[in-house]
Amino acid sequence: MPLRIAAALAVTIGAGIALSSPAQARPEMVGMRSAEYSPGTIVVKTNERRLYLILDSGKAMRYPVGVGRSGKQWAGTTRIDGKYTNPAWSPPREVKRDKPNMPDVIPGGSPRNPMGVAAMTLSGGEYAIHGTNMPGSVGGFVSYGCIRMLNADITDLYSRVSVGTTVVVTR
Repeated sequence: MPLRIAAALAVTIGAGIALSSPAQARPEMVGMRSAEYSPGTIVVKTNERRLYLILDSGKAMRYPVGVGRSGKQWAGTTRIDGKYTNPAWSPPREVKRDKPNMPDVIPGGSPRNPMGVAAMTLSGGEYAIHGTNMPGSVGGFVSYGCIRMLNADITDLYSRVSVGTTVVVTR
């Protein structure tokens, strides 16, 4: 009997690992030769729906992201001005206008909170690089201008950068 229990446990654990793999951080190390960006810079290429963290030696970590939908995209240079885990979220005016029944604040950790497990706010506006509780939206033109990442990926990126990191968003 103990052997059957051990076998069932091994199958259960193995299935859990197999089913959880899509949620794991999946940044890719890629070549990125550009004198334009210094190591430590985050570059978001909206048209590719990819975020790059520039490293030394012509390399970068590449992550899939969701970006602003048509009419909500922007381009420019900014900096990370805050880092938060399990942030509460207050919908910006534009979101409240489009969705007037939305609560004024959605607590951190709520499945209805679009910020996911972490957020890094960007100076000069209401935008952030953040996780999501809707992983299927990553890779699309889906937001009001924020940069949306898988929760595992924002956790990875969050650990690699600090407040003050330069963020360049291109179309």
